[in-house]
Order: sequence, then structure tokens, then C-alpha cells
Amino acid sequence: MSNGPGTPALAASALALWLCSCAVSPPPASSDTLRQQVVATETAFAATLAARDFKAFAEFVAEDAVFLNGGNPLRGKATILVHWKKFFDGAQAPFSWKPELVEVVGNGDLAESTGPVYDASGTLISHYYSTWRRDALGHWHIVLDNGYDACACQGAGFRGDPDGV
Repeated sequence: MSNGPGTPALAASALALWLCSCAVSPPPASSDTLRQQVVATETAFAATLAARDFKAFAEFVAEDAVFLNGGNPLRGKATILVHWKKFFDGAQAPFSWKPELVEVVGNGDLAESTGPVYDASGTLISHYYSTWRRDALGHWHIVLDNGYDACACQGAGFRGDPDGV
């Protein structure tokens, strides 16, 4: 078998394409593994507020993220960061949150996280829900975020009631 003049270049091109294809797709993972990744990511995201680490917080926010912000959407990472900067002022975080339920869509690229939000004294004040997108390297970034006030509602018909509407 002879090596013609284009063979090394062809082999190098094939290798480069193969390496690029490896970098484009994160390795396959089970849905349990993906859920655990999102729980860990959401927990680390929440920890940035407690640690007063605004720079770390920013790393989790996707460039095209939208935070619904009580009906006044914040569109894009830069806008979100300008708005959220005030929550990092002061020695103590004004609120905290933690994931309670996480689900990942079938292809493993999107996930939903939801859980309670507490004020600085530990009182439940709301519930959040966030949508996370996995990038080509397998890192999760928040793309949608919203929340709703907690209420002391009870009884049939209450949306939080498993037998309600």
C-alpha cells in the first residue's frame, strides 16, 4: 500500500473531524445521572448567593437566558446580571433556594428544576422553577427562570393539592 501525496493530510483531516465530533456531543448518560447533575448544578448555583460570589453566579446563566421576573422579563445574561447584582450586596444573602424536584427530557439536553425559596430567616416565601440546558461540553446553564409566591392555601381545588385542579 503506497502513501500518496494527500494521504497524511487526509488522515489529519479525518482525525480533526473525529476530535471535533467528540467535543460537540457530551457523553451519553442515564436519566438518573443527568438528574443528579442538575441537582448538583442547581445546588451550586444557589450556593453562589450564600457565598456572595456574583462572578460564580454569572457563570451559570446562559447568554440567551430569560428570567420571567414576576411578569417583567429580563432578557439576556447582561440584563439578568444587572438586575441580580443587588442580591449580592451586603454580608447576608436575602434569600436561598434548593432543588426539590428535577426532571430531564428524553434527549438529556433540557431539565426542569423546582423547589422552595426561603427568606434570610428561613421562612418559606416562594417556589422557583428553572429550565436548564446542557451545552456541548456537558455543562448545565440556566435558560429560563421564574417563581411564584408561597401561600398557606389548603383544601380541595388548591393547585398544590394533589387532588386539586
